Formats: sequence, C-alpha cells, structure tokens
Amino acid sequence: MRKFATLLLKYFLQGIIIVSPLAVTIWAAYSVFDVIDSSTQIPHLPRGVGFVIVISSLMLIGWLGSTFFIWKLLINFFDNVLERTPFLKFIYGSVKDVVESFMGDKKKFTKPVLVKIRINPEVFQIGFITQKDLSKLGFTNKVAVYLPHSYAVSGVLVIVDHENVTNLDMNPGDAMKMAVSGGMTGYHEEDDQSTLKDIILNNRDIEPQADEKIQL
Repeated sequence: MRKFATLLLKYFLQGIIIVSPLAVTIWAAYSVFDVIDSSTQIPHLPRGVGFVIVISSLMLIGWLGSTFFIWKLLINFFDNVLERTPFLKFIYGSVKDVVESFMGDKKKFTKPVLVKIRINPEVFQIGFITQKDLSKLGFTNKVAVYLPHSYAVSGVLVIVDHENVTNLDMNPGDAMKMAVSGGMTGYHEEDDQSTLKDIILNNRDIEPQADEKIQL
C-alpha cells in the first residue's frame, strides 16, 4: 500500500512538472492578450479585435518611424520634449532605456563576460558590460558590468577592474538565459563555442594584461 501511495505521489509530482510550465505560459499569454485587448475601451467590440487593433497600430507606427523621414522628425521631436519635461523625463527616460536595453537596434546587453567576484576560492559570475569608459566618474581601468539575478527580473550593477573581466565566447541571448535560469538553459556542450571551464582554466594558466583579457 505504501509503495502504491509513493507511486501515485511520484506521478502527481511528475504531472506538476509537465503541466506547470505550460499553465504559466498560457496564463501569462492570456493576461497580456486580455490587457491589450481591453485597452481600446471601444464598446460592443468583438473579443480579440482590440488586440488586433493595438498590435497593428504598433506595427504601423514602427514602420512609419523607420521608413519616412517626416515621421522620424516627429518622433524625435516628441522624444526631446518628453526628455526635457520635469518629472515626466524620469519616467519616460527610464522606461525608454529599459526597453532599448532588450530590444531594437540599441540593445545594451550584447557583451557577455565572466566577472571574477572572489579570488580564493575563485568564483565567477556571468554579466554584461554596460559602460566601458568611466573616466567621467573618476574611475580608470574600470568597467560597469550588469550581473543578472537567477530566477528574478532583477540584477545588480558592479564597477570592476578590467583585469577581473574576461570576454565570454557565447551568444548574448544564451548567456542571459544561462544566468537567469541558474545554468539550467542557454548552454550546450555540443556547441563549438568555448566552454566556461576552458575559459576559467585558461585564465588560471595565463594571466594576460588588462587590454588582452577584455577588448573594449
């Protein structure tokens, strides 16, 4: 009887493991759809039409802003106005910087690196260079690196010496996945890219100069 109960519990937990990611994904997708669809505030509108209107409008604005010079001028004009408006500039600027960091032609997280955060024993953390020149802040031979947290939409900014940062030969998207997932995804041994182990071992054997370790 105990074995039968253990077997049922095993199947139950396995079912949770299989269904949970799918359920969360469906819930998140539906929540986004519902928020966008209800944002039009048009009465007697069939379900889903508002979603199509919003998405089509965003695509149209993106196309106009990327294609026609006059629209680019208008967008830049309103951008400058909001950037100079008290209070609004903080909200607008912050949201704009966050969105541009992950999407568009001005993506910021494109330089994955390994940051040595402890010497003995050696501990490394995956990060992304966000600022390579901090001379205006009085820092020389230092870079700003964003270290994402695992299983959280957050991170921390650290200022470190060049010598403690090593270029990571990985796709930026894969590096972000690996950091956020706690190493569960984003890395495959069959890839032809350099492994983290190789990079760390090479770091121990040869200690190059700062300009050799990280090319900015």
